[in-house]
Amino acid sequence: MAIPIVNSIASWFLKKRFHQIELFLKYPNEVQTELLLDLIDTAKDTEIGKQYDFASIKNYRQFAERVPVSTYEDFQPSIERSRNGENNIFWPTPIKWFAKSSGTTNAKSKFIPVSTDSLEDCHYAASKDLLCMYLNNNEDSQLFTGKSLRLGGSKELYKENGTAFGDLSAILIDNMPFWAEFSSTPSNKVSLMSDWEHKMQAIVDETINENVTSLAGVPSWMLVLLNNVLETTGKNNLHEVWPNLEVYFHGGVSFTPYQEQYKNILPKSNFKYYEIYNASEGFFAIQDQNNSSELLLMLDYGIFYEFIPMDTYGSTSEKIIPLAEVEIGKNYAILITTNAGLWRYKIGDTVRFTSTKPYRIKVSGRTKHHINVFGEELIIENAEDALKTVCKKTRAEIIDYTAAPVFMQGREKGAHEWLIEFKTPPKDIHMFNELFDNALKSLNSDYEAKRYNNLTLNKPTVHVAREKLFYDWLKQNNKLGGQHKIPRLSNTRDYIEELLKLNV
Repeated sequence: MAIPIVNSIASWFLKKRFHQIELFLKYPNEVQTELLLDLIDTAKDTEIGKQYDFASIKNYRQFAERVPVSTYEDFQPSIERSRNGENNIFWPTPIKWFAKSSGTTNAKSKFIPVSTDSLEDCHYAASKDLLCMYLNNNEDSQLFTGKSLRLGGSKELYKENGTAFGDLSAILIDNMPFWAEFSSTPSNKVSLMSDWEHKMQAIVDETINENVTSLAGVPSWMLVLLNNVLETTGKNNLHEVWPNLEVYFHGGVSFTPYQEQYKNILPKSNFKYYEIYNASEGFFAIQDQNNSSELLLMLDYGIFYEFIPMDTYGSTSEKIIPLAEVEIGKNYAILITTNAGLWRYKIGDTVRFTSTKPYRIKVSGRTKHHINVFGEELIIENAEDALKTVCKKTRAEIIDYTAAPVFMQGREKGAHEWLIEFKTPPKDIHMFNELFDNALKSLNSDYEAKRYNNLTLNKPTVHVAREKLFYDWLKQNNKLGGQHKIPRLSNTRDYIEELLKLNV
């Protein structure tokens, strides 16, 4: 009897929420403009509001002319003051939580402010919307008959000066309503364990006898956990462990390199994958269709969006545009203004619009995670599409990878150097390299031009990484856990040099 009641409540909530979603689908730019003016009005009496005279800002143009673009480094002094207990600096309500993130491009920690508004109106709202969209598209779902296996970060919350910091997942778990724990596994106690390796086994032990109907977490780390589940239980696939498992909600890193490995351990043809796009700074987009790689940009979570065309990024001609001016197929860096007090903040991600009616995107990479030493403009999206193509042709499977430039020396031309850890290596690595080079040429005209007759770039070099190389590198740098990612592409050789030394 309980299940029909739960489904009825979910259906009621769905209908109510979809009315609101339809509003921003129909009037996206009006919703964004109204949201911006509301954020400005809310923060007009804060320190930053008085500095830029928010009270007199009446439209987007005035906002863009008056408020400068900021990076974490620009914002850090204000964040440190807020962490030490000062209020009303960049947001009127006290900031109690800070999401700690080391990212992949900076060794020092970042502390991203999380307000009560952003917690409720963004992060938790998005979690509900994700379920709404999934259930709306899959009316026969039995999601509520079991539990969601969630895999978050590995750090507990640490408290000082009346504020708390930790992984975003720890903040979310710590503030969840008490009843939410009944619908998820593992327990909060295990979820917040700080020792990642012990935590993984504890999760396996706690979850293998549960009725798990969904999975949620970062693909790379979730794959490690699920392989541990199979090893512990001796089963051939996850459906033998959890017969009612029907969907995996994933985000954090691209799913492309892991897709085939998931199909092997989740072989049911009707198993669903739903992608999300979130970060410590906010929850941005949700897959709203079955079997789609496009993500619907969520426009009413207290986040105002601006975009920098990547062909102008970092140049003297850099320009910033609002959502209304984006074009399909172009690559953009994202700026956000949020209900946690981030103002025109560069989050470091790049996206490509696949649709403007409604606004749907694909995450294409990071502003710092590309290789453009020789004018080749190689982005993560190119790399992962090429790797997927070549793996299919060579029946190879990839666990992790990184790449860096080989700089020109004297008359020696440049090149790209790749370090790839395979689960199933190709039979002929030289053939793999040849096919990979050709795939990159077909996907990226700038790369193709630089490779033409070895004009600027020589053929790439591919090294096969030893087993667990990337895991050991993360462990050595105290970066094990769901919030940490392998740096895929870099304009420097810092990461690859460290990894090559370990690759023995």
